[in-house]
Formats: sequence, C-alpha cells, structure tokens
Amino acid sequence: MTTLGLIGSGNIGSALAKLAVNNGYQVVLSNSRGPETLQDLVASLGPNARAATPAEAAAAGDIVVVTVPLKAYRQVPVEPLAGKIVIDTNNYYPQRDGQIAELNSEETTVSELLQQHLPSSSVVKAFNNIAAADLITDGTLAGTEHRRALPIAGDDEAAKKTVTDLIDLFGFDVIDAGALSEGWRFQRDTAAYVSSFTVLTLRVALAAAKRYSED
Repeated sequence: MTTLGLIGSGNIGSALAKLAVNNGYQVVLSNSRGPETLQDLVASLGPNARAATPAEAAAAGDIVVVTVPLKAYRQVPVEPLAGKIVIDTNNYYPQRDGQIAELNSEETTVSELLQQHLPSSSVVKAFNNIAAADLITDGTLAGTEHRRALPIAGDDEAAKKTVTDLIDLFGFDVIDAGALSEGWRFQRDTAAYVSSFTVLTLRVALAAAKRYSED
C-alpha cells in the first residue's frame, strides 16, 4: 500500500489526506505543532491515517506533500526526502510570508526555492491553484465531460508522471505546464489561479499568463 506523507495539515493537506485515504493510501500527517494536535483529524480519517513529526512523515511517505506557509519552507526536513517525489502546494503571499527578494524580482519561483532546499528530491508543483473545498467536491471519473483540470510543473518527467497519475486518481485531468521554472504560470493572481478549468480552457489560461512585472 502506497503511503502519502504530509508536511503541513491545514486545509489543503487535510483535503489531500482525505482523498488519499478514500483511494486506498496510507497517510502520515504532520504539522509544526506536534502529532498530538492532529488526533481529531486522524480519527476522522480512519485506521489508514496516523500523525507523526514532519521528519517521520517525510521518511514514511512514498510521495510527500509539502503544504506549509512559504515562509516556513526552510524548516522542511531535507535528508528524509532524499530521492523522493515531493509535491509542492505553496504560494507566495507577502503579507503572510514577508518579502522574499528573489520572488519579488521574479528571478526564481516558489517551487524552485523548495527544490533548492531539497537538492536530492524531485519537486513537482501541484494543487496550489485550487481551493481545498474544491478538491473534495470537484473530482470526477476519468472521461467525464468537462472534467476539471489542474496544472503541474517539474523538472523530472518520471516524477511528473507519478503525480499526474495521483491527480487523475483524485478526480482531475492534468496539464503539464513544463519545467519547474514555468510554475509561475499558475501562481497567485494569474489567469490560471483558483478558477475552474477544463483541459482546453486551462491551456488557454496558462498560455495567457503574465508575470507580475508585466501587469
């Protein structure tokens, strides 16, 4: 049985944990406050979920989701994630995260920062442009007409294939936006952010994306 590790168990993390359990995964949840603060969530998810520390969740996961405020990305454990696929759901909100110069200048992207922090992991940007509630309600079977589509970005093709399969299992089509450096195309406040898209309309939104400096 595949295990999904979660570093961060807020709205998005909790929704992904529920989807994973519902689709036959083991889930190991963690947050910055300690496993004891997750007992109610774990109980609601059933016997295939347990709480742990971030390092334990990182070590246990076959795939690991990092879903913490961006300002905390340097606290993500490095060694337990070596060689693993890491899904990055983060977005940059300066009012929450503080000013990050290299993002303000657009010389890099959110997920590239995490990749730099995790040099031996394969980071795939995903699940950052959908509301947590929509993750639970909007998924449909493959082949459903007007099925909602979500974008991904990453530098490792095999890792992207694995994440694509996971997203499809969770009920969504996938558009590969390209390398991790292209993740800006569906970052906060872009055309592809948060709104619901099909494969066709998501391709249009990604192509129409403008950098913040162009607005």
